[in-house]
Amino acid sequence: MTLLRFKMLETAMSHTPVEVAAPSNNPSDYFGEKVFGRKQMRKYLNKHTYDALMDTIDSKTPLTPDIADAVAAGMRQWALEHGADHYCHWFQPLTGGTAEKHDSFASLDGSGGILEEFSGKVLIQQEPDASSFPNGGIRNTFEARGYSAWDPTSPAFIVDTTLCIPTVFIAYTGEALDYKTPLLRSISAVDEAATEVCKYFDRNVERVYSYLGWEQEYFLVDDALWSARPDLVQTGRTLMGHESAKNQQLEDHYFGAIPLRVLAFMKDLEYECLKLGIPLKTRHNEVAPNQFEVAPIFEEANLANDHNQLLMTVMDKVSRRHHFRVLLHEKPFKGINGSGKHNNWSLGTDTGVNLLKPGKTAFENLQFITFLVNVIAAVHRHNGLLKASVMSATNEHRLGANEAPPAIISTFLGTQVSSVLDKIENSQSDEDIRFDAKNIFRMSGLTQIPTLLLDNTDRNRTSPFAFTGNRFEFRAVGSSDNCADAIIVLNTAVAEQLADFKREVDARIEAGEKKEKAIYEVVRELIRRHKAIHFDGNGYSDEWKAEAAKRGLDCETSTPLVFDRYLDESTVRMFENTGVYGKVELEARTEIKWEMYVKKIQIEARVLGDLAMNHIVPIASKYESVLLDKAWKMSQLGIKSATDSELIKTIQDRTATIQTLVHEMIECRKVANRIEDIREKAIAYHDTVAVYFGRIREQIDKLEEVVDDQIWTLPKYREILFIK
Repeated sequence: MTLLRFKMLETAMSHTPVEVAAPSNNPSDYFGEKVFGRKQMRKYLNKHTYDALMDTIDSKTPLTPDIADAVAAGMRQWALEHGADHYCHWFQPLTGGTAEKHDSFASLDGSGGILEEFSGKVLIQQEPDASSFPNGGIRNTFEARGYSAWDPTSPAFIVDTTLCIPTVFIAYTGEALDYKTPLLRSISAVDEAATEVCKYFDRNVERVYSYLGWEQEYFLVDDALWSARPDLVQTGRTLMGHESAKNQQLEDHYFGAIPLRVLAFMKDLEYECLKLGIPLKTRHNEVAPNQFEVAPIFEEANLANDHNQLLMTVMDKVSRRHHFRVLLHEKPFKGINGSGKHNNWSLGTDTGVNLLKPGKTAFENLQFITFLVNVIAAVHRHNGLLKASVMSATNEHRLGANEAPPAIISTFLGTQVSSVLDKIENSQSDEDIRFDAKNIFRMSGLTQIPTLLLDNTDRNRTSPFAFTGNRFEFRAVGSSDNCADAIIVLNTAVAEQLADFKREVDARIEAGEKKEKAIYEVVRELIRRHKAIHFDGNGYSDEWKAEAAKRGLDCETSTPLVFDRYLDESTVRMFENTGVYGKVELEARTEIKWEMYVKKIQIEARVLGDLAMNHIVPIASKYESVLLDKAWKMSQLGIKSATDSELIKTIQDRTATIQTLVHEMIECRKVANRIEDIREKAIAYHDTVAVYFGRIREQIDKLEEVVDDQIWTLPKYREILFIK
């Protein structure tokens, strides 16, 4: 191998675990210590201010200026005592990441000195540049004004020495330019609609919460090897690289012993996250080599989403301390599994009821079935839109492969729930709805093993939207995604469906039908109307793809075309009626999605072309010259080698093919770049540019197999994926 590659590998192999010890073995001793949560609020705010702030958080009442000043004063005192010297409004623009502009607490005191100031006005509102973030044409370059506004429902926190205040981000003209604003709107929409339906069953319900539990998959690669791969550095994935002889086929990595360096990283990550109030619970090896997963305890959706965005930032910082780089791309390596971010979603009442959990009585189960069936109906009505919410230039590599949910949205319910729905659909009366208690399962011949409790549903890893006993798991979300995109659509679709359900039930009640009978009959009709979305079989099979098309489900796989679902008449009507998005906001976001798709494919095309022409072709040609020199010398001795001649011809043919394909790809990119309509440009990049990636890669990967390892400059899969 080259000297540079050898040194990179040597550096990677020499790293030892970096031990960062927490001050206590009990996470409860430091959990949330960097968060201005309710415990800290009680200490730093007087009772009147605290009660007023709690009323704002719990009842959505507006804060008065004097209360805002009092909160700011307490927050500033807490932050200064915990080492903060700056503050920022922390928001989630449509770049897919987070944004922050740090300001110092220090202000001139008028007497030649400084003092630390932080007012309620500054806490509540700031003015980032709205034209420099993606805005879909809402803001022109010369129209820069936009506003970030404090979200009191998500507590402030300290990162390093900066007080970070979670905020929404809106345009000067009022449109949302972030993920948090529409997420909060969708949470309100589903709260309002679900609460009204809950009152059929319990008049004491005043609020319904949307809960989220994400599972974050990711890869770790050694920093030195990452730095030696320009494709990883610039695109987050390997655009070339022959598969390692051993990858995941032995299934020995999944749930295996965690490597010591990785475990040290995980412990450090957990420590930093727990201090920030992120309730991490689970860590383990995933299926692919160097792939891992971390997951928290369920939280209210807005806070859970903030925590996931913060986690991704913290992961990047902590990984560097351990000489790693975190890869959140959905498909960083060919031939092994990619990464997702499963979104476990549920609804719960302020009375402590999980609306997606079967009950003990027929009445409780009627409530469960009511919400279950309405969620299924919402998913059916907007299955194409749900797919659009998780589609991207990066996630399209993963969706539809036999490692991730297919690019067709369907729901899995399991045998017991399915049989109950079938019984309701075919029954002639409003019979009691019953679920078997958890079955007891005993291990035959193993009396020392405790008895097991079987859940009311199995798991189906091929289903993109699976019911898992007391929640739905939206498995199609990509590992680099902002969870809000999917949850916004899901919350809003369910809110629309529940509102329609209530209108149908109320109409029956007004016509003289008893409440339980009216609910039962509308549920029965919904089961019949939306059974096409229900599929408990193998979502990977070709038979299902054909069947899904017959059922009328959205089977489109082109990412730019899938984005059209955001502008469907039914989509616009749903978002406008629920107040989550206006039409202008939808048009802007769809334009941003097309634009982001173009830019990512464009960057990959440029990186691939550069590596192919400036790395691969010269290396292959250099080796070809060595072989030619050898062949000439052997011919002088009267020795002929058909094998060498064949290898020379192979290298020559492949390098020529690479040069031709790269030239053609560049020409297609030039044509696409001249297209002004962003949707048409995205389609052109999908149909005429991205199609070259696999063809060019195939030639490069074949060359990697035959070119002398001593002169190959790029770290190979067998080196990147198996660093201990």
